[in-house]
Amino acid sequence: MSKDVLCEIRKKLEPHVGERIRLKANRGRRKTYEKEGILESTYPSIFVVRIDEQNYFQRLSFSYADVLTETVELSFKEEKKLHSVGM
Repeated sequence: MSKDVLCEIRKKLEPHVGERIRLKANRGRRKTYEKEGILESTYPSIFVVRIDEQNYFQRLSFSYADVLTETVELSFKEEKKLHSVGM
């Protein structure tokens, strides 16, 4: 994996901090889930999504490599999917 590709993914996510996001994550062994939340922040190696559900909230963190390998698929209100190829 080239570090430049991971930096490009981060640069494309940074303008969307604070926006609603839909994520589909593959957690292995046929365990996938879809959640909606807010892209809370980006860091050099990870990004954080805050999920607000009925009586609680949780923060999920993912690496940019998860987006690159399509373990995590992200989409924003404009229905732009972010993944390794079409970014």
